[in-house]
Order: sequence, then C-alpha cells, then structure tokens
Amino acid sequence: MSLNGKTAIVTGSTSGIGLGVARELSRAGASLVLNSFSDREEDHALAAELAQETGNPVRYIQGDMSKGAECRALIETAGACDILVNNAGIQHVAAIDEFPTEKWDAIIAINMNSAFHTTAAALPMMRKAGWGRVIYVASAHGLTASPYKSAYVTAKHGVVGMTKVVALETAQEPITANAICPGYVYTPLVEAQIPDTMEKYGLSREDAIRDVLLQRQPSKEFSTVEQIGGIAAFLCSAAAEQITGTSISVDGGWTAL
Repeated sequence: MSLNGKTAIVTGSTSGIGLGVARELSRAGASLVLNSFSDREEDHALAAELAQETGNPVRYIQGDMSKGAECRALIETAGACDILVNNAGIQHVAAIDEFPTEKWDAIIAINMNSAFHTTAAALPMMRKAGWGRVIYVASAHGLTASPYKSAYVTAKHGVVGMTKVVALETAQEPITANAICPGYVYTPLVEAQIPDTMEKYGLSREDAIRDVLLQRQPSKEFSTVEQIGGIAAFLCSAAAEQITGTSISVDGGWTAL
C-alpha cells in the first residue's frame, strides 16, 4: 500500500495515539501535517525529525482544536486534505453534579466539535480530489460508558454518530468515514499514571496495570499506538474501500462484555 501523493492531517498529533497514527501514515508515503495547540520550536523540530525518519514531507501547523475557526483554518492552511484523522482530545473525571462547566465545554469542543469543523472543511477538498478518508479516533467510551466521565463519554458517542452520518452522506462517492475505538493504549501519558496507581493501591507495577488500569480490558494488555496507526493506514487502503460508517474496536474485548 502506498499513500504517495496523498496529504494526511492528524489533529493532536505531537504525542501518543496521534503521533503513532501520523508516523504510520508518513511511513506509508503520505505528505503529513502534524498539529497541536502550541507553536514551539519542539513542534516544528518533531516534524523535521519525522520527515527525516520516513523520507516524506512533514509539516507542523498550529491550531487550537477548541475553537471552530482554528479547526477550519488548519485544513485551509494545509491546502489539501485527502486523509483527515480527528484525534485531538482531552479528559476530566468528576461526578456529573460536580463536573466543572468549563471542563465540560472544553471536552465537548475539543473531542467532538473539532471533528465537525475539520470534516466540514475537508470534505470539499476530498470531493475535488476525487478521493478521501475521514478517520475519527473515538474510544471504547464511544460504545459504552464509565462513571465520572460524562463529558468524554458524551463526546465520543457523538463522534461515533458523526461517523455514521458522514459515511451516509458520502456513500456514493470515493470517500469513507470510520471510527477507531481504542480501549487503554500504552502512551507516555498512561506510563506516567502507573507509579501513582502503584502508590495509591499499594500494588506492584504488574498488578497495578492488570487489576486497576486494565480492569475493564479483558486481554489485560494495552493496545499500542503502532496498532492504532496500522488500522488507520489499512482504512486508507484499497482493501477498505467498502468499509464505511463503522466503528473498529481495539480494546482487548472490552466492548464484548
């Protein structure tokens, strides 16, 4: 599979899942646009490093995904968008009657509203090019729920619904829309949680991972960013031309329960 000549934009892609997906698409030949809300030397250096690693063009474009105008500007500044990966997201945990309004608004804006704005801006480009792939990084929480995550669960359910709508609206065009729904994925952010979890529950590293972090993941293993990236690349392949409007769970059996 080659994505030579295709431009891929991945939101929230300077670390974690977003960077993993971006790296796989770049390795497959795509011209890549990395994105985050900051505009640091490190962001542009990361793009240069990834370009050197894969041998394909990589740019960094700043854009605050909590703001609709900046979401659309990201796509417009890129100038082309054959592959759009809506990955940007944040989290906050609290009981619904204690959930801070500003946190609710931010999570809905970044996790769900941004995907609407970027998709709306990208579809005309895809139609003009005669090909497109829209990929939403949703979550197991787009298919099921957990307590204390009202905003995140609401946003991710909304993203799964948006996936279906976009798929139906583009069903007779060479454009597909699909959601990837990971469970717990091993990222630097998750690694940083392990020592605190060990201390809080008085557990070994192995037990903290198995019995606390992966409590709801039957496989008792993390997914990897490489696996999520590989699925994104597959969805851009010819083999996936008739896969649209679906949610692909990568959760070690979580949503099979």
